[in-house]
Amino acid sequence: MNYGYFDDRHREYVITNPRTPVKWINYIGNLGFGGFVDHTGGALICKGDPTFNRITKYLQQAPASEFKGESLYLRIHGRDGYRVFSPFFVPTLDPYDLYECHVGLGYTRIVSESYGLRTEVTIFVPSGEAVEIRDIRVSNLTGEAVEVDVVPVVEYTHPNALMQFTNADWVPQTMVSKAEPDGEYTVMVQYPFMNRDSRVNYFTSNLPASSYETDRRRFLGANEYGTWAKPLGLFAERLSGADSLRGDVLSVLLHPLGKLEPGATRRLVTQLGQEASLEAARPGIRKYRDPVAVDSALDELKAYWERYLSILQVQTPDPAMNSILNIHNPHQCYITKNWSRYLSYYQLGMGSRGIGMRDGNQDVLAVLPAIPQEGREFIRRLLSFQKANGSAMHSYNPLSLEGSLGDSTEMEDRPHYYSDDHLWLVLSVCAYIKETGETAFLDEKVPFYDRDKQGQPLEEGTVREHLARALAFTRKDIGRHGLPLLGFADWNDTVNLPSGAESLFSAHLYGRALKEIIGLAEFLGDAAAASEYRAAYVEMQARVEDAAWDGEWYVMYFDQDGNPVGSSKNEKGKLHLNGQSWAVLSGFASPERATRAMDSVEMHLNTRYGIKVSTPGFNGYDRTYGGITTYPPGAKENGGIFLHPNPWAVIAETLLGNGDRAYQYYAQINPAGKNDLIDIYECEPYVYAQNILGDEHPNFGLARNSWLSGTSSWCYQAGTQWILGVRPDYGGLRIDPCIPSGWDGFTVTRRFRGQVYNIVVHNPERVSKGVIRMVVDGKEVSGNLIAPGGVANEHRVEIWLGK
Repeated sequence: MNYGYFDDRHREYVITNPRTPVKWINYIGNLGFGGFVDHTGGALICKGDPTFNRITKYLQQAPASEFKGESLYLRIHGRDGYRVFSPFFVPTLDPYDLYECHVGLGYTRIVSESYGLRTEVTIFVPSGEAVEIRDIRVSNLTGEAVEVDVVPVVEYTHPNALMQFTNADWVPQTMVSKAEPDGEYTVMVQYPFMNRDSRVNYFTSNLPASSYETDRRRFLGANEYGTWAKPLGLFAERLSGADSLRGDVLSVLLHPLGKLEPGATRRLVTQLGQEASLEAARPGIRKYRDPVAVDSALDELKAYWERYLSILQVQTPDPAMNSILNIHNPHQCYITKNWSRYLSYYQLGMGSRGIGMRDGNQDVLAVLPAIPQEGREFIRRLLSFQKANGSAMHSYNPLSLEGSLGDSTEMEDRPHYYSDDHLWLVLSVCAYIKETGETAFLDEKVPFYDRDKQGQPLEEGTVREHLARALAFTRKDIGRHGLPLLGFADWNDTVNLPSGAESLFSAHLYGRALKEIIGLAEFLGDAAAASEYRAAYVEMQARVEDAAWDGEWYVMYFDQDGNPVGSSKNEKGKLHLNGQSWAVLSGFASPERATRAMDSVEMHLNTRYGIKVSTPGFNGYDRTYGGITTYPPGAKENGGIFLHPNPWAVIAETLLGNGDRAYQYYAQINPAGKNDLIDIYECEPYVYAQNILGDEHPNFGLARNSWLSGTSSWCYQAGTQWILGVRPDYGGLRIDPCIPSGWDGFTVTRRFRGQVYNIVVHNPERVSKGVIRMVVDGKEVSGNLIAPGGVANEHRVEIWLGK
C-alpha cells in the first residue's frame, strides 16, 4: 500500500493515510530546544538533555492510536450536544475526507477535513528560540454557519524522564500545573515543585480561552474512566478551571471560535516553551501572539534550508536518487549530526548516552559542505575527548562535558576501550581541510581529555599532534598477528571477544586513516611525515595480506587464541561485509583479492533489500562473542541488513570501477525507492533506517530505527562523492564519477570554497568510469581536479567519460 508521495517542488513528503504501519516522525528545533513530531500530531519536546529536561510525556511503546504528548480537539456545537474529534486522526480515530501530513524541513504541517471543517496546523520551533509554535487555522467548508471550539492539549512529564517511569510516589506529589491571567489571555504554567524558582514550562495562545484544565483525571472523566478517544471533560460546557498541585498534569485551553460562517477561517496560535520564570517568558509570549511574527519565523526557517540545500543539487536519470540527495538525505544528515543518537522514536533518550566519538566523527562528514565552521567546532569538541595516549572516550555528554567509556565497562573481563574511536578523528579533520583548505586548523591547540583532581586538562596538543597520537596508538596496540587489538569492540559494538582478540576492521580503518594523512602530508610538502606514514601503511598492509586472506574473502577478527572469526572455517558468521569493503577502502587488498572479496559479498551477502552485515547468523546466546548473539538470526548485526555499512560497499565498488553494482547497492536501500513497499518496509520512506531484517528472519524486509543513523552520512557521501564523484580534495574539487553504464550523464551544482560549479557530465560511450576530457569555463583542463578560485564566482564545468 502507498501511504504518501514526494513533493520535491515544496521539499516535502506528504503522508495521505495516517494509518502508517509505525509512527513516522519529523524533527523540529534542535537539542537546545525541540524534539520530534509524529505524523498524527503527537510530540516529544525537551530543552537540552532529553533525559533530564523533558517537557511532554510521549510514550513510544504505547499503541499508535494513543495520545502522545500533544494533540488538538475540535468541538462542534449541535442541537443534541457536542461532536468532539481530533483533526489529527489520533486519538479519536474519526473518519476524514482528507488527511495530509506535510513533512517539511524543520516543520510539520497537518491538513485534514472532517465533518465539514478544514484544519491546517503548522508545527515548528523558530530559529534560536525555546518555544514550539502551533499555527492552527480552522475553516468552514459547509454551506451554513457552524459553532466551533478549538481545544489544544499538552500532557507533561517530569523533566527527569527516567524518574517519571520509576517513581510513582515522588513524581506525582511534586507536579504542579496552574493558570495565570495575562490580560484577556491565559498562560498555563507547569513545573515540578523543585523547579518552581528556576525553570518553568508555559503554554498559551493568542485567543481568549473560556476555561482550562490541568488534571488528566478530570479531563478524561474522573471516576467515569473516560479515554483520550472520548475525553468526558469536553462534553461539559466548560472545563473545570481548577489548578493541579499534584498528579498527572496537563495544560488544556478551550477556545470558543463562535459561529464560523460558510467559507470563513479563524486562526489560533499556541506556544509551548520553557524559561527560567514566567516573567522571563513574557517577551517571547507577546512576540509570537502576533501572527505576523509567526509567519516571519516560518519564512526565516524556510530561507535557512534554501541556503543549506543550495550547497549541492543534482539531476540524475533516477528520480528517487534526486529526491533523496537534493532534499531528504542532507536534511537527515543535519538532524543526525545535531541530535547524534539522543532522541528518536526508537532511541528513547532516557539513558546516559551522549554524543558518540565514532558517531560524531562520521556524522560531521556529511554536513561539512553546508556548515563547515559549525563542523569545525564540532570536530574540536570531539578532539577534546581524545586521551593523551591517543585512544578516545567512547562518548560524552554535551551538557556536563563528561566523557564515557560506553558499554565497555559492563563486562569486566573485556578491555575498556574501543579500537576504532580515535581513528575516526583523522577522517573528520582531513575532510574538513579538504572542504575548506584551512590547513591552519592543524596548528590549533586542543586539550586532551586526561584531567587532574580539579577536573582541569593535564595536557594539550595541536590538532596535528592529536592525529599523530591516534595513529601511534593503533600502531603499538597490536596482537599476535601484528593487527590492532579489538579492545571492547570496533565499529561493530556487538562483537565483544575476550581480551587479546584482533580486529581487521580497525586495521583497515587505520589503513584508510594513513592514506588520508599521507595525502595531507604530501599536500603540505612534509616529506618526512609522508615517508613515516607510508612505512606504517606498508607495514600494516603486509600483516593484513599475510594473515587475513581466507581464500575467497578476508576474515573479520582473530579471537584471543588466534583463531579466525569470519572465516570459511567457522560454522556461524563465516563472512562479514566490513572485512571485504574496508579491505578495498584501506587499499590493503591487491586488485585480484579486492575483486574476489567483493564478488563474495555479492554472492553470499546481497539481498533484494540490501547487503547483510554477515552470514550465517548465530542461533543462540554465546557470551564468548557477546552482543551479536543476543539477536535472532537475520536481526541487526546478526545476519541482518545493517544499513550503515551498505554505502561502504557502494564506495568500494566505485573504487573498483564497478558503477553498475555500486548503483545497484545504492538504489536497493534508498528509502525513496521503497514508497510502494511500505507494508513490508514500514519505516519512513524519506529517511534512512539503521537496519532491515535479513533473509534468515521471517520478517525479511522490515526496517527499524530510522533517522539517527550513520547510514545517512555515508549514503550521502556514497551518492554525491563516489557515484556522482564530486568530492573535495586538498588541492580543489575532484570530479571522478562511477555511474551505471546505462546513464547518458547527469548534472551537479556544487558550492565550494566560495565558488559555484555547474557541472555537466556526458557519457556518450556508456562507460561507468574514466574522465577523458574536462572543460572549465570553456578551457580544456588536464586531469579531473579543478583548482579553487578564478576571476568569476560561478563556473561551468563539462566532463566527458570514456575509454
